[in-house]
Amino acid sequence: MGTTMAELGSMGKLGAMVEEQQVKQTVMDRQSAEEWLSRVHSLIPSVLSKAKMVKNFAGRWKTIISKMEQIPACLSDLSSHPCFSKNKLCNEQLQSVAKTLSQVTELAELCSTDKFQGKLRMQSNLDALSGKLDLILRDCMVLIKTGVLGEATLPLYISSSSETPKISSLKELLARLQIGHLESKHNALESLLRVMQEDEKMVMPLMGRANVAALVQLLTATSTRIREKAVSLISLLAESGHCDEWLISESVLPPLVRLIESGSPETKEKAAIAIQRLSMTEENAREIAGHGGITPLIDLCRRGDSVSQAASAAALRNMSAVPELRQLLAEQGMVRVSIDLLNNGILLGSREHMAECLQNLTAASEALREAIVSEGGIPSLLAHLDGPLPQEPAVTALRNLIPSVNSDMWVDLNLVPRLAHVLKSGSLGAQQAAAAAICRFACSPETKRLVGESGCVPAMVKLLESKSSGCREAAAQAIAALVTEGRIRRELRNDGKSVTNLVMLLDSNPGNTAKKYAVAGLLGLSGCDKSKKVMVSYGAIGYLKKLSEMEVLGADKLLEKLERGKRRSFFHR
Repeated sequence: MGTTMAELGSMGKLGAMVEEQQVKQTVMDRQSAEEWLSRVHSLIPSVLSKAKMVKNFAGRWKTIISKMEQIPACLSDLSSHPCFSKNKLCNEQLQSVAKTLSQVTELAELCSTDKFQGKLRMQSNLDALSGKLDLILRDCMVLIKTGVLGEATLPLYISSSSETPKISSLKELLARLQIGHLESKHNALESLLRVMQEDEKMVMPLMGRANVAALVQLLTATSTRIREKAVSLISLLAESGHCDEWLISESVLPPLVRLIESGSPETKEKAAIAIQRLSMTEENAREIAGHGGITPLIDLCRRGDSVSQAASAAALRNMSAVPELRQLLAEQGMVRVSIDLLNNGILLGSREHMAECLQNLTAASEALREAIVSEGGIPSLLAHLDGPLPQEPAVTALRNLIPSVNSDMWVDLNLVPRLAHVLKSGSLGAQQAAAAAICRFACSPETKRLVGESGCVPAMVKLLESKSSGCREAAAQAIAALVTEGRIRRELRNDGKSVTNLVMLLDSNPGNTAKKYAVAGLLGLSGCDKSKKVMVSYGAIGYLKKLSEMEVLGADKLLEKLERGKRRSFFHR
């Protein structure tokens, strides 16, 4: 249908009005701060006079008049600031004051002539006006007392650096987080987010505590858009690690928890990322739990997308590292969700985080270990070892669970072959945990025989050479436990490196934590003359003399056997 002449005329008028408004705004922006200050000072007496003449809504007008009477003193303090005439924020603040004074005049005239439509609507308009005056007074105080004017103003000298205009603009954006109406703050947040994503290193040195405090306050803004932008910025700050102390001291954790509970999917994701980073300290982890953070994080693990799930899983992992939180985590469903994510986590990272949670929970108490067993955690943990590079957490969790399950069940579940795979293909931490698990499992002749048949022994002999002292200790301890089984003992004697590697671990250095297990392992092999000769040839007697002085268990006995064999060999010649 064609456009009528009347419609065209209406559109033309609207365009003309918009253009006129833009021209007015341009003229207003060109006025200096001093000109705006003079204009506001000239308006206040007449506006106050009109406000005092209003008889309707006396209580509300009394409050409005009281706030207006504070404006001249605020403006006097503001205009005495050395940056007053140089700062765009002052100009905008004075424009806001002038606009609000015009609204006071308009509402005063309406109230005085009884021409307003509806008592409730007028009451609402007056309350909104009172709120605007509050904001003006607060913003003036922020500009005067917090250093915002100085931060957002270019230095008096003109820098040759091309970065100076950018830095000036950034300081102004940061200042806008603290003053002005919500739309202005939203625009500042959007601009800061763009800059942070392009060049985070430029923003971080300019970020002050007051800026962080303003961001935290915006997490509870009524506007969903502002909350989303604020939490996005805070997640970037948390990930950077530069502002953790300020974020915590400004009480960022409670609103982050609430956003995970009831925010949009994107807001939940960003809040979870921030919580993940901040939960890395025990004190913060306790505070998150204290603010009710466990349940929403567990819910996000179940229902969130890949990023949200990974971030919430990592936060829960951090919390499970705090011993006193483990029972609370279990009571709120951590065991079940850990097993579910270990099986079906969207990202590998989520599955690894849950393996760490189970590692920590299995270290807590027998009741928690039994809960993990009853919920089906063992098959899930074992399946987690079948990959090409098994990691430590799942192996350690299984090691912790070994005493809670009878050996027949472990045999049925193929524990030992999987541990053999970890010893050959796992990370260093996983190899250490596997050796410790074997030591814990091999507590009877039958279980030791199973270990011997699995091919674990050569891998543990090789582990004695590891650069990790923890790995060397775990391997030596396992060998000391296994050497009492005949087949394993023969295998160790025939292995070209077992005796020499154990002798090297007799070093008396305090950093060598494997020495007592090396003594025990060598004692088990000392019934063979060939093994004793190898021990002596590699300097075992010298090591053992020092260990004997240190009263290391078994050192005296092994030293005596080696010296007696050495004497017998001498006389035999």
